[in-house]
Amino acid sequence: MAELRLGEFLKELYDRSSLADEKREEENQAATRIQSWFRAYKVRAYLSHLHKKAVIIQKIWRGFTARARFRQMVKAAYFIMKMNFYEEMAVRIQRRWRGFSVRKYIHNFYARKRYLERLSIKNEQVRRELGELEELQRRERDCLERVKEQTAKFYQAHRSHHLLSTKQCPGVFNSPFREAPHEMELLLRQVKYQAPARLAPKDRAVLLGIPAPTAPSFPGTLGSSWIKARTCCSPRPILPPIASKKQQGLFREPGEVWEQRLCFPELSLRLQTSYTHLEGAQNELRQHELGRLHSTL
Repeated sequence: MAELRLGEFLKELYDRSSLADEKREEENQAATRIQSWFRAYKVRAYLSHLHKKAVIIQKIWRGFTARARFRQMVKAAYFIMKMNFYEEMAVRIQRRWRGFSVRKYIHNFYARKRYLERLSIKNEQVRRELGELEELQRRERDCLERVKEQTAKFYQAHRSHHLLSTKQCPGVFNSPFREAPHEMELLLRQVKYQAPARLAPKDRAVLLGIPAPTAPSFPGTLGSSWIKARTCCSPRPILPPIASKKQQGLFREPGEVWEQRLCFPELSLRLQTSYTHLEGAQNELRQHELGRLHSTL
């Protein structure tokens, strides 16, 4: 009986010690878990505190550096603005002084004004003279054209004298259906008939509007020696040689150009004012001013 009770007592002691060990192990694990959580909380709180302090330090430092940089930028901007203002003021002073110096010693305003007034008067006078010259040349050209037309009409009348009306047969230009005779008919009545053989070269040249034989003749004119020699030998008209020089003018004979050159020479006007008149006046004015300044000093 005593052995049985001892065995039960040992078994119960073993069970209780095993249960105590298990409880102790669970309590140890629970205590370890609580300690780890508390330590983690403390570490996180400390790290958060350090982070906040670091942020405050960074904020203060960045604000300090930004304010210092801004002060430097303000100083640089103020210096640039001041230099620009001084430069603008210097440019204004230089501009005023240079304008005064140029107007007083280099380009005299009143002298230039007088020169421009005289120049405008001279231009008006030249334009008026050129207008008169143009009108004179136009009248001369009109007169020459009328003379040429009249000469051509007379020459045509000489060539067409056989078309004159007679008592027996009316001419081509004297139509019975006309109230008054034709202009060509009247001209045929005024012109005397001359045979082509009896017409002198001089008279023929006058009728054609070609200069006299004393004037120099061109290869293309009727008064040239080449055409005279060829026309005397052969009754047929022979073409003149090709001239090496270019003809003067369009649809105009060289003899006509030579006659116009001899009768109506071209006039030319020249301005008495030279190109360096303004520079010379400026140099004289500058020398006069310098002499006056030296005399006053």
